[in-house]
This record gives sequence, C-alpha cells and structure tokens, in this order.
Amino acid sequence: MKATSVRRIAAVTAALVFGFLAIVAQANPSGKWRIKFNSSADADGVIVFRIAPVGGEPIDVETKIPGGTTENKVASLVRDSLTAALGKGYKVSRDDFEDVVIKKTGKTPKFEVSLASSTLTGLDINVKRQ
Repeated sequence: MKATSVRRIAAVTAALVFGFLAIVAQANPSGKWRIKFNSSADADGVIVFRIAPVGGEPIDVETKIPGGTTENKVASLVRDSLTAALGKGYKVSRDDFEDVVIKKTGKTPKFEVSLASSTLTGLDINVKRQ
C-alpha cells in the first residue's frame, strides 16, 4: 500500500473517531441544568437557548436583552422567557441572582440545554449540567 493511501485511511479513521467522541460527549441529558450569567450586555441583543428533551422535539427559547442589562436582570428575563415557553413539566427559577436553574418535574424526561445562539457582547454565558 502506498504511503499516501495509508495517510488517507489514518486521516479518515481519526476523523470518524473524533466525530463519534463529539457526539457521545454532547449526548448527556440531565434532570437539572444551570445557566450562569456574568457581566452585562454591551448593546441590545438576543439569546436563544435550546431545550431538548430525550425522545421529544427541541424547544428554542428566545430572550431579547436590552443593552446595559446586568447579569441579575438578564437572569430574570431569561427565567421569564423559559417559564412561558416550557410550561408544565419544568420548574425554572433564579439562584444566586445571576443564575437560572431549570429542573424537570414529574414524568418529564431528562433534557439537554444548550446556547443555540447569542448576538450579545460583554455578557458571559455558561451552561452547566447538574
């Protein structure tokens, strides 16, 4: 076998392994998630969080954030948006003023939370599985 063929096979194999590992690392549902905000928004923008229940359709939740909004107010706005969009089956609350906690209730399946998009600058957003 030529050296270039061996390199191609090795490159394809490595890409497949890394791709598989990325999928496995992302599939990590939980019954509780924490979204932590730090600092403030430099200008008007939009945050979109994706809530993906196991076996269900993902729900994208958009929150508009005015420029200059501090982490505590951002947490309140996001909590309100999530509460309205998710309805029964989830408890959404603030913790430590700048955190939003999302918990499943009853028979609601475990879920994943991700930051689908953000047009904000100046605000740090950290999503953690708990």
